[in-house]
Amino acid sequence: MATNQPAAAEPPTAAQALELLRAQSLATLVQSELERRIIAGEIAAGAKLNEVDVASALGVSRGPVREAFRALSQAGLVSVEKNRGVFVRQVSLAEASEYYEVRAALEGLIGRLAAERITAEEVEQLRAIVRRMHRVQKSRRAEEYFALNVEFHELLGRAARNNALLANYRSVVNQLDLYRRATISRSVGNIPLSTQEHEAIVDAVAVRNKAKAESLLVQHVLVSRERLRASLATATPASSS
Repeated sequence: MATNQPAAAEPPTAAQALELLRAQSLATLVQSELERRIIAGEIAAGAKLNEVDVASALGVSRGPVREAFRALSQAGLVSVEKNRGVFVRQVSLAEASEYYEVRAALEGLIGRLAAERITAEEVEQLRAIVRRMHRVQKSRRAEEYFALNVEFHELLGRAARNNALLANYRSVVNQLDLYRRATISRSVGNIPLSTQEHEAIVDAVAVRNKAKAESLLVQHVLVSRERLRASLATATPASSS
């Protein structure tokens, strides 16, 4: 007796497979560009992202933009609000404080591994960044210093030679930077101390002192959190209640 079996799905044609690959590639490119703009501060925290406008600006259809929004939401960079739309995420002080704690742990491990695995060329690259930090320190240009800080820690992260660690570090830092960039103008006074800390970190890594590199990086992150809290408290008028 014959049974009704569902018809097997036909495999996609070559043209369909190429179109699917193209759509996935476009979504990745859109995601990367939006992520770059958000992290660079070109799109401010709290800004609304319009699907049609983004598609038009990047010269793609709405499908890849929609997929990019989903990926950015999973990465914690945007929030999708029902009946309102997609917004660049705003990170609260309480959330930022938690991210600082996670970052401190990750940076400590990065310091330990980098002290073991860094190359002489990478040490010199770190020293070159610190020299640029000293020059920017005199001009007190917070935005320029922020970019150098990102470059320094990214290079150190790569020097740890652990892709899983680097991916987790980048995820935490990207979300923390949403908050730090919004308060960057208040960090100008901290630049000299921060530069000294970066210099000490390079010295520890250069001589392969894993314990000291780990300790300095953990302290650097947690002290940065306290300095930010202090600057925010100073900038906020005391309540009369």
